[in-house]
Amino acid sequence: MLRDGLHDIPPGKVAMVVTHLEMTRPAPTRAVPVPDGWMLTRIQSPTRAWYRSVFTAVGSDWLWYGRMTMPDADLDAILSDPDVHVYTLQRDGADGALLELDFRGKGACELAYFGVTAPLIGTGAGRYLMNMAIDLAWSADISRFHVHTCTIDSPQALGFYQRSGFVPVRQQIEIADDPRIAHGYDRGLAPHIPVFDP
Repeated sequence: MLRDGLHDIPPGKVAMVVTHLEMTRPAPTRAVPVPDGWMLTRIQSPTRAWYRSVFTAVGSDWLWYGRMTMPDADLDAILSDPDVHVYTLQRDGADGALLELDFRGKGACELAYFGVTAPLIGTGAGRYLMNMAIDLAWSADISRFHVHTCTIDSPQALGFYQRSGFVPVRQQIEIADDPRIAHGYDRGLAPHIPVFDP
């Protein structure tokens, strides 16, 4: 049992509060057009190299690391699973978003990864992408659509998910290796999270 009070985080680690959210019926959406020239595209059986490139472009500012440190064979198994659907926004051969819907849990869909690249922030792309995520998830036979976010992610993420119709249902504390130390991420990333060298 975690005692009340302050707890030291070991050097070389990051600590985060993880909030789990869900919706149990389709949330109403507010119509937002796709940003000019961009098109939602499903990537069938994405390659590991493509996926990690988009994952980094969308999430490195927020220290997304899970799919970068995952063994290649494990990631390949996820990406080749027919119940994992990966989408992006594309324009002129460029990828500007990551939307990953995981239907592997019976009667449920996990919004496994969601985000847009920095140039698309503030353009309505995130709202458009969420509208599509809700429609795509609930077009399947599910009774629960769920997601989690944490305090090293974008400060806007939790509020955005709640405004989109997700309801917080649980919180956890997670401690992990700081990817700026353990995995060679740029030490200038996520300046809102200090680096504590071992």
